[in-house]
Amino acid sequence: MPAFLLLLAVFWSALSTAAPTTVVELEIDGPIGVATADYLSSGIEHAEDVGAELIIITMDTPGGLMKPMREIVKDILASTVPVAAYVAPAGARADSAGTYILLACHIAAMTPTSHLGAATPVPLVNSPATKEGDDETPAPAMERKIMNDAVSYIRSLADRHGRNADWAESAVTEAATLTAREALEQNVIEFIAENREELLAQVDGYEVEIAGASRAISTSDVEIEVFKADWRIRLLTVISNPEIVLLLGLIGLYGLMYEGWNPGAIVPGVVGAICLLLAAYALQVLPVNYAGLALIIVGIALMVAEAYAPSFGALGLGGIAAFVFGAIIMFDSGVPGFGISYAFVIGLGLGFAVLLIWLLGYLLKLRRRGAITGKGSIVGGTAVAMEDFEGDGKVWLEGEAWHARSRGAVAKNEQLIVTRLDGLTLEVKSVASPEATTSE
Repeated sequence: MPAFLLLLAVFWSALSTAAPTTVVELEIDGPIGVATADYLSSGIEHAEDVGAELIIITMDTPGGLMKPMREIVKDILASTVPVAAYVAPAGARADSAGTYILLACHIAAMTPTSHLGAATPVPLVNSPATKEGDDETPAPAMERKIMNDAVSYIRSLADRHGRNADWAESAVTEAATLTAREALEQNVIEFIAENREELLAQVDGYEVEIAGASRAISTSDVEIEVFKADWRIRLLTVISNPEIVLLLGLIGLYGLMYEGWNPGAIVPGVVGAICLLLAAYALQVLPVNYAGLALIIVGIALMVAEAYAPSFGALGLGGIAAFVFGAIIMFDSGVPGFGISYAFVIGLGLGFAVLLIWLLGYLLKLRRRGAITGKGSIVGGTAVAMEDFEGDGKVWLEGEAWHARSRGAVAKNEQLIVTRLDGLTLEVKSVASPEATTSE
């Protein structure tokens, strides 16, 4: 029996040794925002749970928001699984916030035709202090603080893995960039690989430092697991697009306004409330100028006023202009990937202005027309006599036969005006009668 158990243990050990290890692949494709940070955090946690040998972050990004980038860097530095940043495919880039993430990873690699750099904080892009040869105009204190913080941060990331900290500083202060070949020559990255398989072959046996201890990476026999974002992260990715936020906000406002003007419609109010809440959530994670948001609200108010009090287009045109300028100002942050198309804003403003003015005009027309069902539509309505009668008889009104009462003689097919509804009996008078009036 002991011999059998020993044999079973040896057999199980052999199977465990033969089983391939896992490499988890994550992807950054586009601007870096809150959804990106949530996705990478989930991916790193998953890789730790499955005991992955390596995490590869394939990235092609123009940059993004500073706060999510710092969250990503903290997750990478705290990871118990080695992380490799791989700028791919051909023609990809790791600009701005992408450069910080690449320098934070244990391994940095690029495809031959990719580039990285331009890591200057956005508020400083057109600062007087960043203009070459301009020593007379000192930068404001806040800009100096932002610059110094960014420089020390990126140098610490480069120093952590023995990379070129001087170039890293120039990426912040001078918006310097490098091609893949230049980055390898200047000790900013460790590898250049045409594809993922070549990268895995190059890093096999490469040693990195994890939690103060050296570890050799083994990628000779691995299974690649591509980690996909869940529905929540995908939804956040979609709604954090400034153009989608603007569209959701307008749908929300129009839905609630329609519900207010036409109580009981239900669907516009429900859809409007959901869209408005989604837009409000997205605005919390985007760089927003609230002066622009105020202009959008003023623009919508002016368009509403145009429908109620026509001003030969003055209010409507003012509303459209306020809306367009507000949308441009609200998202004019300069953060890569979080701007907004001027053509989209103008088209959306014109389209929704026409829709709003038409909708309000239509609703006002319905109100002026009066009731078309119920008691309000019966009193004052026109009925047709179904028979000759004097006193009580039958009339036809709104597709139904009614019992009617008249003080005068009525001829068959004569048109009558309903002056009063008494229970289910109509009091009527001839249309030709000068005394035919409407009363309760």
